[in-house]
Amino acid sequence: MAAAKRTYPRAAFTLIELMVVVAIIGLIAAMSVPSILQTFRKEGMRKTLEEVQQLLVDARTRAIYSNRTTEVIFHPAEKRMELGDVSVDESPVPLAGAPANNAGSTPPPPIGHGSLVLPDNVDIAMLDINLLDFGASDVARVRFFPNGTCDELTLVLHSGDEWQKITLEFSTALASTEPVTK
Repeated sequence: MAAAKRTYPRAAFTLIELMVVVAIIGLIAAMSVPSILQTFRKEGMRKTLEEVQQLLVDARTRAIYSNRTTEVIFHPAEKRMELGDVSVDESPVPLAGAPANNAGSTPPPPIGHGSLVLPDNVDIAMLDINLLDFGASDVARVRFFPNGTCDELTLVLHSGDEWQKITLEFSTALASTEPVTK
């Protein structure tokens, strides 16, 4: 007598079980979209803060290495900043041992990118230079001197509900960033 073949039922998911799993995955994905978008917005602000700080560092470095007064020129209405040199007539008294006139020297090579335009979602909320408000001005200038000092700067940027303040310490020309608390 031949042995009967035993068949075992196959273990598988039903269509309803698969549809429930897909629905749960879709619900979780839909709930995570706002937090993902917020992360991208913060990344834009973080990148902007790094770029502004780098522009300020470039200006300080350029002033010290070239022994010339350098400036960061702000165009608040256009949300634009650029690196520039102050003309010889506007330069302060040179450091001891430095030539009295920079007219014969060649300008230093550009350091870093030299120009920055803020993204559409980042705005300038405050621009104070030497304790004066320049937020509504067409042009504002922060000077960096060869001795490592600079004009005092407070710049507040905001994107959505995130507010960040960049300050320049006038005696060292070093920038620092901190969140603005209300």
